[in-house]
Amino acid sequence: MTQSQQVDLDAIQNPEAVLFSELETVSGKKIGVACLNAERSLNALSLDMINLLYPKLLEWQADDAIACVWLEGAGDKAFCAGGDIVAMYHAMKAMPNTAVPEVVGFFEREYRLDYLIQTYEKPMVVWANGFVMGGGMGLMNGASHRVVTETARLAMPEISIGLYPDVGATYFLGQLPDNMGLFLGLTATQVNTSDALYLGMADFALASTDREGTKQALINASWSDDSDLNLATLSDTLQQRALASDVLPKAELSERRETILRLMDGSSIEAVCAQFLQHETDDPLLQRAQKTLAHGCPLTAHIVWQQLQYGVDIGLADAFRLELTLSVNCAVKGDFAEGVRALLIDKDRKPAWSHATIEAVTTDDLDALFTPPWESDVHPLHDLG
Repeated sequence: MTQSQQVDLDAIQNPEAVLFSELETVSGKKIGVACLNAERSLNALSLDMINLLYPKLLEWQADDAIACVWLEGAGDKAFCAGGDIVAMYHAMKAMPNTAVPEVVGFFEREYRLDYLIQTYEKPMVVWANGFVMGGGMGLMNGASHRVVTETARLAMPEISIGLYPDVGATYFLGQLPDNMGLFLGLTATQVNTSDALYLGMADFALASTDREGTKQALINASWSDDSDLNLATLSDTLQQRALASDVLPKAELSERRETILRLMDGSSIEAVCAQFLQHETDDPLLQRAQKTLAHGCPLTAHIVWQQLQYGVDIGLADAFRLELTLSVNCAVKGDFAEGVRALLIDKDRKPAWSHATIEAVTTDDLDALFTPPWESDVHPLHDLG
């Protein structure tokens, strides 16, 4: 790479990509508030956001005055509707078949941020209203207190862009009941508020109009120097404001769990996909899921199957190391660039996947994606955990 092609991944183009504030509480402690500030792009996670959030979260974690952290997105439409992948697309096209810094650097820093949230030493609330997809799921999933509102729609839609469910999904999708992790990874089905609670993807459901009221309740709560007591204080405060189940959106996935459990059961990804696609149904939700899988990336289907096998025994840090390998390889050797082109650049929704069918993917194809392009001691995330 020439000097003119080098990219400064530390340079922050928009210092207001995340807005920070600290709320004074009646008990003398503070609540750190971080707001993803890109409402027009549905708060798509950018490198600027990552570079701003990571050091601030570390600062708050070390600050004895901070009792709790609150993470939200600007506006009412989305907490975070995915990662900002357009810049990565242009970098991939400028230097094809190369592990370009924009791709490696973005994913490395995103996964470090997700890992920090997963292992954070203080209570953290994520206010997940509206769309929560892809990169947004990585931010939300690791928080100690995941709040959804009645407008929440959660999803891992990567099969439509030639990537795969990352941001720790290797670790958390396999923990979902009733084969739902496989179903969500293969079909990008959106999860509503009631189903987020059923699946364990969220902890509390509050009204979307209660954001500021909830912050005020936290200001009035009794905080201490004891993190365990503060976790309980946060839980009690949120539970007191939780919506009754009868006012939540009607569950969609839990009502279909027996059917999904059966259709997602099989000895291979080829068998499961064939079984699901051949299932005759007039159920609109399942029909949409079938259409997404049928038009989705065949390589992604195989990756989802394999990562869920790995996820049974893998630790959190190793999950992120595996995902960085997969993400970089999907950019260099896989269908990531083509998927982004078809969905977000040309918007023709006609991706020319490298494999015409799920059955056409070989073991060698998969091995190439799961093989790290670095030695273990120089893996960009070798120090994680």
